[in-house]
Amino acid sequence: MLHISPYLEQQLRWPARGQHLLAQFSASDVVVYQAYRPAIGLYAAKHGHFGGEYSFSRMSWIKPNFLWMMYRSGWGSKPDQEVTLALRLRRDGFETLLEKAVASSFAASGMDSNENWKAALQRSDVRLQWDPDHDPAGRPLERRAIQLGIRGQTLRQLNDEWLLEIEDVSGFVQEQRNNRGVLERLQTPTEHVYTARPANARHIGLTALP
Repeated sequence: MLHISPYLEQQLRWPARGQHLLAQFSASDVVVYQAYRPAIGLYAAKHGHFGGEYSFSRMSWIKPNFLWMMYRSGWGSKPDQEVTLALRLRRDGFETLLEKAVASSFAASGMDSNENWKAALQRSDVRLQWDPDHDPAGRPLERRAIQLGIRGQTLRQLNDEWLLEIEDVSGFVQEQRNNRGVLERLQTPTEHVYTARPANARHIGLTALP
């Protein structure tokens, strides 16, 4: 499923700063990442959907940016994050997530009152969070990366309607973890700046490209 490119080549064309959604995508789908303990991750990869020990009552976070996932999971070395999954989602479903997203803090929401933000937060199944992106060694960058938290009926919809494919990429992660110290050898999924629907781009605060 994943298309791979040399990290150093990709780094040259990625924006150095701003709020950007880096992802591997096509006209019909978008790849996002999650990391789980083996019992959950291996089940999902085998069956092509979540089940077994997976809990639909909790919020589940997805990250379109591979290196942001690597920072959060310690390149698959943190407890309960050993299995890295690449999820291929329908692009219209991903756009629905962006449309529903509400910032996880009032300060980042752009709303006129704390009360309105809290009400929007209660109504929505999707949380939006922007954080500093990180390089392969874990150093923070000026560019910011997005993650989306999903719960409730929308999480069910992702699993039942929008999820096209799940790939266990843990072996690739382990291989590239060993290449972090020699960037000339480091390969990462091919990612470009994602162009969201104009209304969604404004809604989530994407930085316009020059």
